[in-house]
Amino acid sequence: MAAARIEHLVTKGTFSLDGGTWDVDNNVWIVGDDSEAVVIDAAHDADAIAAAVGDRRLVAIVCTHAHDDHIDAAPALAARTGAPVLLHPDDLELWRRTHPDRAPDGELADGQRLTVAGAGLTVLHTPGHCRGAVSLYAPELGTVFTGDTLFAGGPGATGRTFSDFPTIIDSIRDRLLALPPETEVRTGHGDSTTIGAEAPHLEEWIARGH
Repeated sequence: MAAARIEHLVTKGTFSLDGGTWDVDNNVWIVGDDSEAVVIDAAHDADAIAAAVGDRRLVAIVCTHAHDDHIDAAPALAARTGAPVLLHPDDLELWRRTHPDRAPDGELADGQRLTVAGAGLTVLHTPGHCRGAVSLYAPELGTVFTGDTLFAGGPGATGRTFSDFPTIIDSIRDRLLALPPETEVRTGHGDSTTIGAEAPHLEEWIARGH
C-alpha cells in the first residue's frame, strides 16, 4: 500500500492568453510522504508552494499543461528546490510565451510512470484544452489529476489558441472515462468530482458543444 498522501493548496493570480487577462484561483497538488513529494502545477506562488513542501525532497514539478497560470511559479520553485520541471513537448510553444529564456528540464510522455513515496503517477496525454495537456492517474491513491481537461461539470475551455473541442471530448471519453467510476478527479481549478459523476453527461456536453 502506498504511503503517499495528497495535499492541496489554492494559489491566486492571473491567466493571460489571446489578449485577455483574468483573475484565477488555481489548485496546486502535492503528492508524497514525509520525505519526498511531487508538485503538480506550480501556480502563482513559489513561496507558498515551497513552504507546503517543507524540507522534503522535491522529486519533480509536473505541469499538466503550459497555460501561464499553471507554470508561472515553476522556474522559481525549481531554483529553490533543484527539482526538474516536466512538461509534455507539445506544449513547448505555449511554455515559451511565459518563460522564453528557461526551458523545461524534461519531457512527459503518454504512458510514462513517475513514482513518489511508493505511489505511481501514470501520464495520460489528454489534449484538447491545449496540445500538450496531460492527466496523471494514481491508481493506488484512487485519483486522477486532470489539470484543465475535466472539471466538475464538464470539459475544460476550448475557445482559445491551441485548443480544440472534438479533441478534448476524445481525450475525456477514451482516456479519463475509461478509469474506474470511483476515481476521484482532482482538477486544476475548483472542486473535485469523480469519474462516475461525470461520465453520464458526456453526450450532453457534446450536444451543447461546451
